[in-house]
Amino acid sequence: MLNEPNRKGFLLVISSPSGGGKTTIYKALLEMGEPFAFSVSATTRPPRSDEVEGIHYYFISDERFDEMIVENKFAEWAVVHSHRYGTPRESVENALRENKVMIFDIDVQGAAQLKAKYPKDTVLIFVAPPSATATESRLKARKTDSQKDIELRMKDARQEIEQYSNFDYLVYNDKLEDAIADVLAIVNAEKLAVKRFCGKVWPD
Repeated sequence: MLNEPNRKGFLLVISSPSGGGKTTIYKALLEMGEPFAFSVSATTRPPRSDEVEGIHYYFISDERFDEMIVENKFAEWAVVHSHRYGTPRESVENALRENKVMIFDIDVQGAAQLKAKYPKDTVLIFVAPPSATATESRLKARKTDSQKDIELRMKDARQEIEQYSNFDYLVYNDKLEDAIADVLAIVNAEKLAVKRFCGKVWPD
């Protein structure tokens, strides 16, 4: 169903608090190939040891980020954990022209901005961890953040959870396989929406 012709693509936002599992979920979708594509964000945060420029993020200076804001080159941008992240507008518009399902790993602020700019083409999914305890355990298991960073992320997580009602769909990530299946079901349903059909119902 995902590759059926005459179906328009859309912008798929998968958002969750840190440790919610959104990265694992969207990577599972990307492994399925077309029509999925990933939106690479620009960020002022320094790269981690395993991150590659242009694949995970575009790592830019605060000065360049300011310039891109003035030049209206972001579809959305937000401050997350003391750093700025933004989605290049050109990549969004290219994905829509090519009828792709472009996946966004952005926070609740960015999701709201993207929905406001592209209301008919944006689908918002909030992925919720089963509990605060499980979230903190996942963050500690990653071993990529200091205790201070974990405390900040947990504080932000509690605020983000309160925003779930602003999304189109809510998926609980208690069991990863079920969460992936739920997200895929949402994608298939959205592909079947009448507003995304761009061909003849009865071909000649």
